[in-house]
Amino acid sequence: MAQRMALYLQDKHPISYEIEVAKYAEEQGFSEIWQADTRLARDCVVMMSALLAETSRLRIGSGVLPIWTRNPAVIAATWSTMWELGGLTPEGESRVMLGIGAWWEPIASRVGVERRRPLRAMREHVEAIRELFTMEEVTYEGEFVHLDRIRLDVAFGDTGPRDIPIYIGATGPKMLELTGEICDGVVLNYVVPTDYIEEAVELTARGARRSGRTIEDIDRPELLVCALSDDDPDEAMVVGKMLIAYYLGTEPHIMKASGADPGLIQKVQEVVGWPASEDDYRRAVPLIPDELVRSVMAVGTSQQCRDKVAEYIEAGVTCPILYPMMDDIKPVVDAFAHWEP
Repeated sequence: MAQRMALYLQDKHPISYEIEVAKYAEEQGFSEIWQADTRLARDCVVMMSALLAETSRLRIGSGVLPIWTRNPAVIAATWSTMWELGGLTPEGESRVMLGIGAWWEPIASRVGVERRRPLRAMREHVEAIRELFTMEEVTYEGEFVHLDRIRLDVAFGDTGPRDIPIYIGATGPKMLELTGEICDGVVLNYVVPTDYIEEAVELTARGARRSGRTIEDIDRPELLVCALSDDDPDEAMVVGKMLIAYYLGTEPHIMKASGADPGLIQKVQEVVGWPASEDDYRRAVPLIPDELVRSVMAVGTSQQCRDKVAEYIEAGVTCPILYPMMDDIKPVVDAFAHWEP
């Protein structure tokens, strides 16, 4: 049976091209697209709506929506709307998925968001949104979420429950455990080695046991960078290093999970700030060893990339979400279409 495969879209490629690639991936048997909403770049709701409208079978998820940026009732209403737009898969599943996250620094504080008690805030959002998806009246009084006798008041059309799966984009141990306890799935982070994935899966399983479930009840897709070129694998390595430079310089919570040397992080941060330019990333490339890149992403030829992705599946990933870094995404789709590892 072919491996379930997905693509991760951020803002590297033109929107029209990403829609074209989504339709191509659907034709080639890919199961889903996860759309980023991690920076002040492209809004995931706009992109997800476009992708749902332009495809007929692909499932579309947010990878991931920051909980601090929208009221949970608005989140529920937005995803209910996309549920209507996308309909169901041939297997009867919701085509839209909700992935949420706690955001990161420095972007949160720079827009006035105080990321206080993110575990508590995340639990309240998941619980409240799940109740709203039942289409019943909800009252919820928490520390962060306050709902007073509200419902998704659909006046016309389908008023039945919205069976929309909820995922958390989790990186740290406590958030992984919480995800296993209360969610349908975890969106595992990228730029991390396979031993991190193995540990993350165990932490998620520990949380699942709290709610009487097992790890098999929790979906475990993972964002996985793929810098692929059969014609120029050396350039693929350079592109991979540029992404490493971005994360070393701007998202230390991910780089902590990657196992990168703290001294290297400091050196790169002297070159790359936030926001940074493509030239900044290229200046940092000579600082980054090939071994670090190969340990945290799929890079090189099609076969090299398939071999690396297989390692992540072996570590516990249910669906690789490939983040194509080259200008042409279609070779990534071709390399993994109907693939059986």
